[in-house]
Amino acid sequence: MTLRLPLYGRVLAWFGLNLMLLAGLLWMLAGSSLPVESLLNGLAGARVQRMADVLVGELSTRPMTEWNQALARASAVYGVTILMLDEREELIAGPVVILPSEVRERLHPGRGGRGGGRPPGREDRPPRMGGPPEPGMGPGRGPGGMKPPPPELLPPKSILRAGEPPAYWAILHTPVMPADGGRPVLARLILRSDSLVAGGVFFDPGPWWFAGAAVVVLSALWWAPFVGSITRAIRQMTAATEQVAQGHFDVTVRADRGDELGRMGGAINAMAQRLGGMVAGQKRFLGDIAHELCSPLARMEMALGILEQRSEDRTRPYVEDVRDEVRQMSQLVNELLSFSKASLRSRDMPLVGVDVRELLETVNAREADPADAVAVEVESGLFAMGEPDLLARAVGNLLRNALRHAGTSGPIRMRAVSEGGHVVIRVQDEGPGVPVEALPRLTEPFFRPDAARTREQGGTGLGLAIVRSCVEACRGTLVVRNRVPRGFEVEIRLDPGPETPRITT
Repeated sequence: MTLRLPLYGRVLAWFGLNLMLLAGLLWMLAGSSLPVESLLNGLAGARVQRMADVLVGELSTRPMTEWNQALARASAVYGVTILMLDEREELIAGPVVILPSEVRERLHPGRGGRGGGRPPGREDRPPRMGGPPEPGMGPGRGPGGMKPPPPELLPPKSILRAGEPPAYWAILHTPVMPADGGRPVLARLILRSDSLVAGGVFFDPGPWWFAGAAVVVLSALWWAPFVGSITRAIRQMTAATEQVAQGHFDVTVRADRGDELGRMGGAINAMAQRLGGMVAGQKRFLGDIAHELCSPLARMEMALGILEQRSEDRTRPYVEDVRDEVRQMSQLVNELLSFSKASLRSRDMPLVGVDVRELLETVNAREADPADAVAVEVESGLFAMGEPDLLARAVGNLLRNALRHAGTSGPIRMRAVSEGGHVVIRVQDEGPGVPVEALPRLTEPFFRPDAARTREQGGTGLGLAIVRSCVEACRGTLVVRNRVPRGFEVEIRLDPGPETPRITT
């Protein structure tokens, strides 16, 4: 059973599931609610430790007199300020930097009494400038020259944000052995950076970019099926309504969705079915009327012929006028009957391969006089899929129209070529063409583009409508256009027959 949920609700529900998925991923990556400082220590601690190990290794190979230069070079390489203090916060090497109170509190994490805090009233100040370590009491040694504790017993490193303006600080407690034979120094290595990136020491944005890209890709993959199902349904409905607008009512769209799109699909199917029935009924009604009118019109025309033979000279012109009107009515009824028959032909009827050259030559011999300048140009071996009678009727109507309206303006050409994987038949003339604004309506029943094409000239407004119905019954397409600099052209595009080579352009 399909869940009946509005499209708006589906979007909100899918968005909520997306947020829940992202929240679950963040929970797995970050664990339970982790303080920002702890998260920063976890991410940057390993990088800071590696940098400190490299720096301490270098200092251990140099005398203390060269430590300032070594720290300056490291500061330039890593893009941070580096200084080294002893246990009494006296500067051993590096530049003089004012230490914020939060940083000084971290310098002695194990100090009791005040909980490691700074003394009351003690303001931020630069570290004291210290000299060489005193014998037996130097930095890193207690009374009696006690050796510094091993690294695993040293206080943990700290990374924090402090100061005004705020800066990022890293504090590491590490023993350093001078290369000049001096006593080991239990130093506080301090790193300072104005930005979080700090040359990649505190924060490396690269992995976060990859993580963000992964989140975007994951969200896209999450939303793609849902959005794709909506767009596919909309595209299908758009194509169906376009077919209905062109008069093709045998369309069906999916209507099994449980939202507004499903209801719209059902409405489109019902509309197409009802319109198709109404149009088919209308055309069948026209055909029935035309068929019923054929017999009385034929009898009327026969009676008028007899009356014309028996009438006097004075009344014969009136009888001839009535007979001409009856002939025009008979022609109109025949056109209606042809239009109705062509329109009611199923688009699923079987088609056969039609020899295009033979078709055009037969139509030319039937519709044109030897005096008419009609040229037939067809590629050799060209076959098109269609119903022979319908194609002959369509091409015959086109040739009659060209002869009637442009027969005296220049040669008329019937051409057929293989183009773009289709068989294209074009009927071209050198006449005045059709007003541009009339081209879209030219194949509508009973539409005449201008006052010149009136019933007195034989036009009923059904010729091109019959052509379109015949071509569509053969599953082809019809295009009408004006030629440049003058003339008119009708193009019929059909599928190639079994003996036609498929040429793609």
